[in-house]
Amino acid sequence: MKASVLITGAYGGMGKATVKALKAKGFCIFALDKAVGEGEEDIFPVKADITDEESVKSAFDLVSGMTEELFAIIHFAGIYMLDSLVEMKTADFEEICKINLGGAFLVNKIFMPLLKKNSRIVITTSELAPLDPLPFTGIYAVTKAALDKYAYSLRMELQLKEIKVSVLRAGAVETGMLGVSTEALNRFCERTALYTCNAKRFKRIVNRVEARCVSPAKIAKKVLQILNKHKPRFAYSINRNPLLLLLSALPKGMQLWIIRQVLKTKEKGN
Repeated sequence: MKASVLITGAYGGMGKATVKALKAKGFCIFALDKAVGEGEEDIFPVKADITDEESVKSAFDLVSGMTEELFAIIHFAGIYMLDSLVEMKTADFEEICKINLGGAFLVNKIFMPLLKKNSRIVITTSELAPLDPLPFTGIYAVTKAALDKYAYSLRMELQLKEIKVSVLRAGAVETGMLGVSTEALNRFCERTALYTCNAKRFKRIVNRVEARCVSPAKIAKKVLQILNKHKPRFAYSINRNPLLLLLSALPKGMQLWIIRQVLKTKEKGN
């Protein structure tokens, strides 16, 4: 009998690659996303909005009608946002929190009856989660850090049920998310009233952070490794950026000084 897994964000770059990799290893996959494709052998599309409790409950009814047990829930669903913490729209703040943190909460809560002894939950957070964020990436980093802390708290609780929880802290991945990042940066630089930033120079920093991309297939391979571990660790990192690591290793005062000097230089060049 094939083991079943649920993958959220299954039709995005990392999700698609993981669906393909798990199918090749003999898993039965429930591919959950807001927009889904056609079903095929061992891949069952599940259309749902992870921020809507009734939608997730409907997805549970569909999946529980086809299987009594999930070996794993793998979370990829999430959005990227770049903005000033004091200028962003309230609706945008609420949206990213609902998707990046609230979505995982709802899915895990509602699908809990299908998780048994030795089941797994793998949550994709970000390499930023344990690090100090760059300016204007704060809202994304805050939600991913909260998701990371949520995952650890969940691991503490679910160990009592012998269910294993891990996070995958991925750096830049070759998906549509990088294009979204560039577009978000352009929009921010055009509309900000408090911060005059030279988009070209600021993009240079962002590009350095995102230059070392890995393929979605490498993310899928790492997920398989986590699933195959008898005793998986809590955190797995892939493609950590040395510039971010170096900056975060510095004293907080030094970090603030460096960023202040960089941004002041940008303003003078405008």
